Amino acid sequence: MKRIVFGIICGMLLLCACAGYFDMEPEQHENKTEDLVVVGVSQVGSESVWRTANTMSLQQALSDENGYFLLFDNARQKQENQIKAIRSFISQQVDYIVFSPITEDGWETVLTEAKDAGIPVILMDRQANVDPDLYTAWVGSDFEAEGEKAGLWLENYLRKKDREREEIRIVVLQGTEGATSVIGRTNGFQKVAQKHSNWQILEQVNGEYTTAKGKEVMQKLLETYDDIDVVVSQNDDMTFGALEAIHMEGYSTGEEGDMIIISFDAVKDALKMVEQGLIEVDIECNPLQGEYVSEIIQALEAGETVDKKCFIEENVFTKENVGEYIDNRTY
Repeated sequence: MKRIVFGIICGMLLLCACAGYFDMEPEQHENKTEDLVVVGVSQVGSESVWRTANTMSLQQALSDENGYFLLFDNARQKQENQIKAIRSFISQQVDYIVFSPITEDGWETVLTEAKDAGIPVILMDRQANVDPDLYTAWVGSDFEAEGEKAGLWLENYLRKKDREREEIRIVVLQGTEGATSVIGRTNGFQKVAQKHSNWQILEQVNGEYTTAKGKEVMQKLLETYDDIDVVVSQNDDMTFGALEAIHMEGYSTGEEGDMIIISFDAVKDALKMVEQGLIEVDIECNPLQGEYVSEIIQALEAGETVDKKCFIEENVFTKENVGEYIDNRTY
């Protein structure tokens, strides 16, 4: 544990001991904390069920029982908050910095500061558009593959329904502008869509990855376009809002409904909607990344080299297979 952080912790422990919060003597605390690996984590925010599960995964994996002292910061969807948190971690001389970049751009300066301080940086979930030498590893989903999976599913679905030659009118609800997940899912889906001249993407709108915004933009899309065949919603929270707007306007979804709903993330409540037929397909984005981050840190602590990129396993859920997974879903 770095000396500055250790001094801060000791001060905190002494204050808590005076208040009666701990039952050990300060010397015992000193012995307990000095061997922990200090990790500063800056999380995007708490904008979705997925993000909450992602945070819990980190907090469980990077616990003191597992040999860590975790400094956690919620950036509340603001890049300036993340940069401030990272600089705070640098000044405290943490052992590792882990963060999920809100957007891909704008990190060169602060990550150079981390490198100059000799602190390894692990990117999680989203990526940063910087020199790869400025971070040690990245762990997360292959977002472009997720978008491509959605496009291939739609391609196969329309073929089975003998609709492959019909004009298919599509709207896309995107997440936070500039986020890796948005860029990847958009590019992956368009890679398939551009092969089909009859697929018309009417509009792509920013739904901010939230239920409220998803509902708002879907209402506007329904007012603008009379005949929408497919809604591609880039996370489940936006999908929940979009479905509310769709049903309020008297439209139906599902196999025999007015619109085909394609969603991403695959949280438990969304999987239930897949089972009910309200959502046709949900492309998994696995939030349980804490153990992967811990494994990278443990390898680095042991002096081992690690892969620059670590992709996690993910699935595609439809009514045919979703029943096998719902009961065991923890988020």
